Amino acid sequence: MYNAEKILLVDDEVGILTLLEITLKKERYNDITCATSGSQTLDFIKSRTYDLILLDVMLPDFNGFDLCREIRKHTDTPIIFITSCATDFDKITGLGIGGDDYITKPFNPLEVVARIKALFRRQACLRSSFAVKTEDKQYHYDRFILKPADAELIVNGQLVECTAKELELLTFFCRNPNRIFTSSQIYELVWGSPGYGEEKTVTMHISKIRKKLEDNPKSPSMIVNLRGIGYKFVPPARG
Repeated sequence: MYNAEKILLVDDEVGILTLLEITLKKERYNDITCATSGSQTLDFIKSRTYDLILLDVMLPDFNGFDLCREIRKHTDTPIIFITSCATDFDKITGLGIGGDDYITKPFNPLEVVARIKALFRRQACLRSSFAVKTEDKQYHYDRFILKPADAELIVNGQLVECTAKELELLTFFCRNPNRIFTSSQIYELVWGSPGYGEEKTVTMHISKIRKKLEDNPKSPSMIVNLRGIGYKFVPPARG
């Protein structure tokens, strides 16, 4: 049986595209599209939907971060950056503009496949859990309403744009109110892979959510940081 997920690979190095495509097809991901430029990528996403985009940062006609911003105008499809830019600044930038994960070159193609499988597995679990009980699909508070099944966050009556990973992380917190989790635990439970060394990834995504929910993101009242321990979601009053 083949996997139905549609994957878009974006890299100007044909050798890397070929390696990833061969590896993914061995894992029965057969619906794969390859792009070697930013303009070609935009043409593809405007004409077809994808379940995942693997995006190189260094492209001949686009900076991958700028391309990610353009992609986010059209789709919330999860994006995994694959790049030789390994600094914390690059990683934080990529996650801050809408990326869901970040893999540095050189990489083991099996690691890429493992992260892809983990992402698809989490999405399948979310879909199945949303289908179990209607009342589990929405979280109503006086300040915001979260509708995971519809991929919607409404804050003070206004629809707020979120990436897939932000919605997934906020859903995780809403499902686990008043429980404390370390950054590593959050990464492992939400991203689906070991969280050692991924604290900045979690911190960046929480910071983005706070800016959308809180009156004062620098002094949050909902997603609070217990210094040296971890994070806890303190539900506001229900609407």
